Amino acid sequence: MTKRLFAIFLLTCLVLPLWAEDVVYLTTEQFCQRIFDYRHNREWKYEGDKPCIIDFYTTWCGPCKRLAPIMDELSQTYCGEVVFYKADTERERELAYIFNISSIPQVMYIPVQGKPMLLKGLYPKEEIVRIIDEFLLGKQSAQSK
Repeated sequence: MTKRLFAIFLLTCLVLPLWAEDVVYLTTEQFCQRIFDYRHNREWKYEGDKPCIIDFYTTWCGPCKRLAPIMDELSQTYCGEVVFYKADTERERELAYIFNISSIPQVMYIPVQGKPMLLKGLYPKEEIVRIIDEFLLGKQSAQSK
């Protein structure tokens, strides 16, 4: 293997994954600090500087288990553009109660400006990508052009 190929191999296999962002497990306290402090504010005001997604799940849920690798992959795809969180509804019961999470999975899409959107159920990856691109990042899809 040439030195150039070896350098490319090192970069793609060892260095770039270190820069990628993983899905962050979110507690109720972290939600109040990073997303929205519903304990002290009535009017929605997102605290972050990048759009985010919160995957409300439980460990025993089949659809949640199918959604997890999709969210992991998209967190790498949208690294630096969108922050991905997971909130376990059995551990974070207060969050589940506040957002009336009664069935799972539910995914909350939070733009930097405007109100969040909460969707119930398991959506195909292509639909999640469309929601991220259009709702969170304001990109027009090829279909709407």
